[in-house]
Amino acid sequence: MIGRAARLGRRGRRPLAPAGAMAARSAPIRLDGQTKAMLEFARNRLVVSAALFCLAFLVLGGRVMELALFPDGLETRIAWRDRAPPPAGAEVGQNRVPPSHFGRADITDRNGVVLATSLAAASLYADTRKVPDPVRAASDLATLLPGVREAVLERRLTSGRRFIWLRRKLTPNQQYRVNRLGIPGLEFRQEERRVYPQGRLAGHVVGLTDADGRGIAGIEKFFDRSLARGVARPVALSLDVRVQHALREELLAGLARTRAIGAAGLVLDVLNGEVLALVSLPDFDPNDVAASPERNRFNRVTLGAYEMGSTFKTFTAAMALDAGVVSMTSGYDATKPIRISRFVIRDYHAKRRWLSVPEIFMYSSNIGAAKMALDVGPEAQRRFLGRLGLLTRAEIEVPESAPPLLPARWHQTETMTIGFGHGLAVTPLQLASGVAALVNGGLRVAPTLIRREAGRPVVTQRVIRRHTSAQIRRLLRLVVERTSGRQANAPGYLVGGKTGTAEKSVRGGYDGNALLSSFVAAFPITAPRFVVLVLLDEPKPGADGLRPTAGRTAAPVVGRLVPRIAPLLGVAPVDEDDAEIVEALTVKIVARERKVATF
Repeated sequence: MIGRAARLGRRGRRPLAPAGAMAARSAPIRLDGQTKAMLEFARNRLVVSAALFCLAFLVLGGRVMELALFPDGLETRIAWRDRAPPPAGAEVGQNRVPPSHFGRADITDRNGVVLATSLAAASLYADTRKVPDPVRAASDLATLLPGVREAVLERRLTSGRRFIWLRRKLTPNQQYRVNRLGIPGLEFRQEERRVYPQGRLAGHVVGLTDADGRGIAGIEKFFDRSLARGVARPVALSLDVRVQHALREELLAGLARTRAIGAAGLVLDVLNGEVLALVSLPDFDPNDVAASPERNRFNRVTLGAYEMGSTFKTFTAAMALDAGVVSMTSGYDATKPIRISRFVIRDYHAKRRWLSVPEIFMYSSNIGAAKMALDVGPEAQRRFLGRLGLLTRAEIEVPESAPPLLPARWHQTETMTIGFGHGLAVTPLQLASGVAALVNGGLRVAPTLIRREAGRPVVTQRVIRRHTSAQIRRLLRLVVERTSGRQANAPGYLVGGKTGTAEKSVRGGYDGNALLSSFVAAFPITAPRFVVLVLLDEPKPGADGLRPTAGRTAAPVVGRLVPRIAPLLGVAPVDEDDAEIVEALTVKIVARERKVATF
């Protein structure tokens, strides 16, 4: 019985316990060492797991905040994460994969209107080893990408290269359509596309970039490093798009009216040298430069060097008056042409009499201007034109700037021809800048395409006396009031100016049928603020068959332009019959017989 009870105690559900077992159950349970270690390990795992979850939530929260605060930067990085760039050193045709140029700074006009900005754009490349059917892929892509020939695409796709460009800077629609093809081996790289919202309006000034985002012309090239670094603020130009638009529109109308092969113009602030408008025609759209002939990229204002004709008589008169060689009552005999060796200097509208200095200027006498320059002398003439910046390359913020074309020698003959605007070629920008110095009180200011900061002093150089500047202003007004510049008159705005009709130099001679017509003006002439220059290249005779001189072709463009831009520039019209204005512009012309005519 005892053995059987013992077995039941061992095998039953409730084994038998000693008599003191019940007392033992009521005491606290004490764990042995192994069990305690297992519980401690489990607790540590729970703590670590909780910490990892907290860290994950913190990271996700930070990313959400970053997306909210800096969406543009993250968009670029996400694009790069999803579409990895080609491996370093991969080939691009014959070149390496170019570096990225994200963040190129904007270019604006003086009022903040955007002239150049950057947008994200996808560029298509291929790993040709992964393209299953290159011939079919080339055919499909050629239908989607205008301007890319199928043969070129096929040659690239069968090149066996790991990386080769197929098309740069696609539109979103083009990217979508290429994606729909589902061709293996075709990938996109996120790049920057330079966009010019104003199109042709300021193409010659702003310039453009190449496919890799490097500046290759205009402001884009001149400030390439600064723009590529993504400066904090946009590069603000001195241009005013409103004035730029008006100038371009009037030049286009003048071009059509005269059937000229080209035109150029600018508006310049005579006090600080800011170029408010600069137009060269024909022009181009930097958004689609391939659509225009390469010759359209030629900037006639800064890169074209021309013999500017009678506009140079402004410099001759100022030089002689300032040097004391002549006075407003002096004059020269213009009865007969001047013969020098095989050359003859004659007047287009010859008066065949003695002419006073104001008459030489208003009638644009070549004979009188040549004699006046000769009295000043070659050396003095050269020094004077040098002070005006006409003998060196213009300092301007575009790389397309031409040096003047100087005579091989500078003797008496050259002095006389330069006196009336032949024998020395300068750019229209140089001419306008020189005239600005003559009318603003006699101070030369370097022209600039960058908006000057308010309050910063302007560096100037005195070139003529204030009194001489006042005399030149009277002479310029006389031309507009009485002679060849009448069509440049804009009632209420007191325009003064000078015509210039020059025969173009052709193979060592001059072509009388190929003219360069220009008009340089300043307004308001009593206290000039702005200089306007208009140039027409080879204008054709009108229906009347008359010679297309500057007074008939270029002067009318100025006459229509000034009333359009003067209100934009803060110039209010005045009463031209006001006694003070009349007195300030009065010119007394003394004839040979000492009779006085007052204008």
